[in-house]
Parts: sequence; structure tokens; C-alpha cells
Amino acid sequence: MKSAVETLNPTRVKLTVEVPFDELKPSLDAAYRTIASQVTIPGFRKGKVPPRIIDQRIGRGAVLEEAVNDALPKFYAQALEETEVRPLGRPEVDVTEVPDPTAGGELKFTAEVDVRPVIELPDLSAVPVKVDDLVVSDEDVEAALTSLRERFGTLIPVERAAVADDFLSIDITAVIDDAEIDSAKNISYQVGSGTMLDGLDEAVTGLSAGESTVFNAPLAGGEHAGEASEVTVTVQAVKERQLPALDDDFAQLASEFDSLDELRADLRVQAERTKGYEQAAQARERLLEGLLAAVEVPVPEGLVTEEVNRHLENEDRLEDDDHRSEVEGQAREGLKTQLLLDSIAEAEKVTVGQQELVEFLVISAQQYGMDPNDFAKAVDEAGQVPAMVSEVARRKGLANVLRRAAVTDASGRTVDLDALLAVPEDPATQVSSDDPAGLPSISPVDVADPAALPMLNPLA
Repeated sequence: MKSAVETLNPTRVKLTVEVPFDELKPSLDAAYRTIASQVTIPGFRKGKVPPRIIDQRIGRGAVLEEAVNDALPKFYAQALEETEVRPLGRPEVDVTEVPDPTAGGELKFTAEVDVRPVIELPDLSAVPVKVDDLVVSDEDVEAALTSLRERFGTLIPVERAAVADDFLSIDITAVIDDAEIDSAKNISYQVGSGTMLDGLDEAVTGLSAGESTVFNAPLAGGEHAGEASEVTVTVQAVKERQLPALDDDFAQLASEFDSLDELRADLRVQAERTKGYEQAAQARERLLEGLLAAVEVPVPEGLVTEEVNRHLENEDRLEDDDHRSEVEGQAREGLKTQLLLDSIAEAEKVTVGQQELVEFLVISAQQYGMDPNDFAKAVDEAGQVPAMVSEVARRKGLANVLRRAAVTDASGRTVDLDALLAVPEDPATQVSSDDPAGLPSISPVDVADPAALPMLNPLA
């Protein structure tokens, strides 16, 4: 077999493949056997129909079609290996010539396919990154202290109309076209939280215990989600939260400290730690933004189109041109980010450990509100474990670059993120990103080959 590759653009190539008849003949023989086992011809047992009879009754064209369809995937994979092409997505195959079983000849076909582009990375040794100053104000400490007091507050019934931040006990009923859709009693709700129906906060503000009102709102869930409904809400009780006095007694109640001053000092330390994590996250985000702005990343148009169509089909909005334009922009940026991070992971020679993968699956399960074991099983059954390995590798690659980055704050001071970003490495559990053979139930995967390209946020 002979194969050649032609670069059509930075993200697409055309393979031209020529297969001698001798290499196609095993597939041709298999096609005759398959057809012989499927057809019924008088005078012959199933599976024993001679090729010449099949040619007469079924047609040689049908046999060739069966043989070519059987052989194409094998010859395509062989051509990829010979030309070292790394495909992204499905190829567009065109058979240009088929051999004559009696006279020989060659099977010739072309295959156009999207490929991962070659990305020229800048020097990653000390990329400059600027972040905001880390500032912990007295207001931040007082806000943390107030939040702590609220945790130890008590709800006291009041004889007045409801105002913002009050806690209510309410009965609520939703009706569509005079039919009751849903109802609930004695629901606890904080005015202003916005956690239920649109318009509920405005409706209950000013109501006292025993009073009702009616308002219109789209339903938030169930089979009628999004449909307009008439909602009746009745306030059964109004309560306000009383906070404990801010003194040493409260410090002893809410913490291990004996005095309010000691508690405030500890809350300041906690606030500084939180701001530090926020600063590290900001540094990572700005590093990625800077790299995306500095590096040219060609994006395969076929993958963009495929992702957009899949997204719109799931939403049943294929004909929504405005939404298509919005989704296309998001898909293009997502693919651009992933291709860049894959190149960084490859350049950094990233490895993915078992514990790192497990931690990522646990965090992802929490985001989806699933049990980690159930989530891991679903990921495995969907064949998405390699995509998860790739995502961990992308994040590690970016973190590696960030550790070496020249991070400064707005005041020009050097910011040391190493303590925040340190990830303990256990050589005993490290596996190569090319061959994670040590990972249970995981097929070999190259993190630099995002065949599935999951649309995940690389900074989540």
C-alpha cells in the first residue's frame, strides 16, 4: 500500500491511498463468504454459493462494495500510521477507483480529515503575569465576623410586615389555565434570597402573617418548566434573625479563642488566605488569557461545526441563527484553549497520577451533584476516562508554567504562588500521559491528542 499526505491548511490534510489488488483480495474473499451466507439460491446450500454465481445473481458491484467497506477502516488506519497524521474527528472519504476482480488493478481513495495544528509556543520559562494587589480590609474582617454571627443567630417571630432578610414560613400554589400544577406548605424562605420563583421577593415584601397575594411567574422546574403560571403565596409567619452580642463571650462560643480581638485576628488570617487563593486563580486566568493572545492557534472548522450542531440539537434550536453565532464563538474559543493547553502539556511532558485523576473525578461529581462512585462509573461507561485524563493534564501543564511565571501585583511586588500551587508528587503512582497503563480500566491515551475534545472550562 502507498500513501501520501497533502496539507490543505494548518488544521486539515488530504490522504491519498493506493492499495494493490493483492492486499484487497482477503477482504474480497470475505465479502463473497458473507454474501454467500446471507442469500438463498436454488441448488446451493447457504454459505456454499460459488463466487461466479454470486456475480451473476447479486452482481460484482455489490461484492466490491462489501469488500471496500470492510477494508477501508484498516487501510485508513494504516495510512495514518505511515504518514504520522494525528486526526481530530471523522474523515471524509472518497473512493476514486476500485479494482476489477478479474483483471486486477488498485483500490484508490482519498481521505480529508481535521488534524491537530502545529502550535509555536513562546518561551514558557518566565511568562510575565500581573494580578491585583492582595488587600484585606477591616470591612472584609467585619463581613466575616457578621457571617459567623449569623450562623449563631436565632429566629424570633415578629408582628409586622415582611422586609428584606426576614425569614418567612409560606404556603405556595401554582396554577396554569385553572389547573393546579404544584403546591407546597410551610416552606422556609428568606426574603431577598431569590432562590425560588421570579417575583416572589417583591410579592412577599410588605405582607404580614396570614396575608396572601397573587403574582405571575414562569415555573422553575418540572414538566412545565418555563411556562407562565399564576402563583398564590400566603405568609404564615414572619421571623427576623437576632445576632448574638459581639463580645468575648461570643468569641468563646463561636471559636477556640478567649477574646474577640483574638477571633478578629484569626479571621484576618483566614481572609488573607482566601484572598491568596483568589489571587492564584486570577494569575492562572490571566496567564491563559495572555498565552491565548500571544499564540496563534488555528482551529479546525469541522470540529467547530460538529460541536455547534451537537449543542443546538440538544437544545432543539438548530434554526436559531443568532444563538448559533453565539455558540460558535464559544465553541471556537473552547477548542482554541484546549489545543493550546494540549500543546503545553506535551511540551511540559506532563504525567497524570491516579490520585490526581480521582481527585478531579470527585470534584467533577460534586459540580454535577452526583455520588463520586456513580459519576466515575458513568464516565467509564461513556468512554470519557481518556478525556478526563487529558483535562487533568491540561490543568497540570498550565500550573507548571504558572509556577515559573514572573507574577507581580499591581504595586509591582513579586507574588509567590508556589505554596498555593504545590501538588505533591508520588513517583509510585505516576503514569505517563502517553501510556497510563497503571490507571485501572483506562485505555492508553495521549493527552496531546484531544480526540474527544470535551468542552470543559480549563479553569474551573
